[in-house]
Amino acid sequence: MRNSPLNSALAKARGHAGHLALAGVAALMLFGTGAQAQDKPVQLKLSSWVPPQHPLNPSLVAWAKDIEKESGGSITATLYPSEQLGKAFDHYDMARDGIADFSYVNPGYQPGRFPVMAGAGLPFLFSNAKGGSAAIDAWYRPYAAKEMKDVHFCFAFVHDPGTFHSHKKIVLPSDIKDMKIRPATSTIGQLVTSLGGTNVQASAPAARDALARGVADAITFPWGSIVLFGIDKVVNYHMDVALYTTPFVWVMNKDKYNAMSPAQKKVIDDHCTTAWAEKVASPWADFERAGQAKIAAEPGHEIYKLTPEQLAAWHKAVVPVEAEWAKSVRKAGYDPKVVMDSLKQELVKYGAAE
Repeated sequence: MRNSPLNSALAKARGHAGHLALAGVAALMLFGTGAQAQDKPVQLKLSSWVPPQHPLNPSLVAWAKDIEKESGGSITATLYPSEQLGKAFDHYDMARDGIADFSYVNPGYQPGRFPVMAGAGLPFLFSNAKGGSAAIDAWYRPYAAKEMKDVHFCFAFVHDPGTFHSHKKIVLPSDIKDMKIRPATSTIGQLVTSLGGTNVQASAPAARDALARGVADAITFPWGSIVLFGIDKVVNYHMDVALYTTPFVWVMNKDKYNAMSPAQKKVIDDHCTTAWAEKVASPWADFERAGQAKIAAEPGHEIYKLTPEQLAAWHKAVVPVEAEWAKSVRKAGYDPKVVMDSLKQELVKYGAAE
């Protein structure tokens, strides 16, 4: 019976079924691999206007490398620092127009264009950049779709608080009168104007030259970047106060995003989050915070604190600027109190309130 024709036939049938099962598994494996392989390769151009040695650039490269890994290698990227693809002032429009696929944008370089985001540049809001970056990103997301509708918003972040660095000592708001100052943002520019000063428009890479030639008398800048851009060679006085932070965004060309596969879009979405905003900004935050000690160790520099009365005078001087911001936001169709209260709530939540 063991070698009967029936048993032989059954054995052949079982063997054939086994082969079919293995073939089925292999086909499913191939199909799964094929589905991932069907994603067309995407090469991204990332544009940053700060120099290669700036701490933001390695963070952006690490962010892009993680995207490459999570996309199975179908999304790769090249970072172009130092305004290689265009001037710092143009980076929002570069992302909109596809000159860059991702752009590092300072919205304050275009006064009046982004009124909601300008609120994050008001003085005396942020105490630090790590929690501050998470806070500004979480706060701005509901507004980005309308205010930055020309691009695909990825995330927002800030640098560590900056202050006045100048040729002469600035103690009171009245000291700003008749001074020429390079402001970090349009909001700080409004403060300078309201106090009788003159704004000097210059991107961060061009700021040192403006100060060296006497075109500007002072600058608002974070501490570490003063050394990075060589501005410590042309200014001597530094106000020790967390005056302001500059809000930034990392944005993408819409057509580039829409042309991606669903799987690739998910990878991008997973890297455009509040957690990534803080992760990308944190090394820069550490760098800026360490800058104050570097300047203090250099001869010929004076870092000075304000008295409570002097600080109160600055807080009072900011009130008209806050009112102007509120007016611009109301004109854009928002309730400024709701906008600002929601930002302050996020700052408290993430431990970054002034």
